[in-house]
Amino acid sequence: MFTASAKKKENIAEYLLYMWQIEDIIRASQLNIDRIQSEIIDLYSGLSDEQRKQLRDWYESLIDMMRAEGVTERGHLQINKNVIIELTDLHLRLLRSPREPFYTAAFYKALPYIVELRAKSKSDSAGELETCFNALYGILLLRLQHKEISPETQKAMKDISAFIMTLAEKYNLDKKGELEL
Repeated sequence: MFTASAKKKENIAEYLLYMWQIEDIIRASQLNIDRIQSEIIDLYSGLSDEQRKQLRDWYESLIDMMRAEGVTERGHLQINKNVIIELTDLHLRLLRSPREPFYTAAFYKALPYIVELRAKSKSDSAGELETCFNALYGILLLRLQHKEISPETQKAMKDISAFIMTLAEKYNLDKKGELEL
């Protein structure tokens, strides 16, 4: 909760990837709040009793949402889908703007990889941005598992990361009212 809140303010892309990781952690804990309490919450150092309670309440609310939305085994919470929707709206506005040649260039540099990933994907419903986030999350998981990542994949992820980082920066400017399109 505390990390998510900070990430949402600082970097929307990191926030979304973090929230996807939280969804997976909840699934790995079999949506069991007592297990999350003992394996995650209790391991946080420096939290007051009130902060621990807030963190537990946050996890419980996510568990409730996952059950209500039918994403206990796979998929993403609507709050996370809404981030993709919001980013997609901004992405389309940026592409239409003549003031954003660097953003457009970053997108077109990543586009061949996005097209290739979408072609390999089992889900036809994932849009361009969700495809990017799926790829970034997949790389995160591979790194956590200490698995080898091919040079070709590393190159693709470098361009996709640069594009998503640019989008996240534009998102922050837009939220501050400082983005002129």
